[in-house]
Amino acid sequence: MRKLIISEFVSLDGVIQAPGGPGEDPSGGFGFGGWMVPYADAAGSQDLQALLARPFELLLGRRTYDIFAGHWPQVAADSGSHAIAEPFNRVAKHVATHRPDSLAWHNSHALPGEPAEAVRILKQQHGADLLTFGSGNLVRQLLAAGLVDELRLLTFPVLLGRGKRLFGEDALPSSLTLAHSLITAGGVLITRYTRSGDVRTGAFD
Repeated sequence: MRKLIISEFVSLDGVIQAPGGPGEDPSGGFGFGGWMVPYADAAGSQDLQALLARPFELLLGRRTYDIFAGHWPQVAADSGSHAIAEPFNRVAKHVATHRPDSLAWHNSHALPGEPAEAVRILKQQHGADLLTFGSGNLVRQLLAAGLVDELRLLTFPVLLGRGKRLFGEDALPSSLTLAHSLITAGGVLITRYTRSGDVRTGAFD
């Protein structure tokens, strides 16, 4: 059974909308697109490259898919981003979409039926782990269904106040184990959490 890994850029108040640029996702009047860019550094790049160094397939919501499909196929082979573009362009891409006929990016496949159930079936198959970036609506469905095995979060020292958030109120209650943490020179907290069972409670006597 393969794992589902979620990787997100997130503000201190939980916003994941449009971290990479002003035009990425301005829906809802969001005016802070590109909020993570001033904090980008070698430590974040190394963390991403380590994540992409092992076999994976992409699992994406439709908005994130369209953003990626409009960018990564055009990245030149000799650019500094080739270490990301090459695997992204090559691997299988599973997409939650109501428009399956418009998936033009190489090796793209629409999830059949209800997304959470389709992902449950994918996880039961043999193959590389499933890796999700962005895709907030899809991620919240997967968290509610208890399908996420690992959260890799880059938490940035910024409060945005509004915008699409990573966690909804319907996330399946779970305990997590902090498997790795690192603080960059710019104050970004890089963490990796794995699921470790049900929520444990207690009381102070």
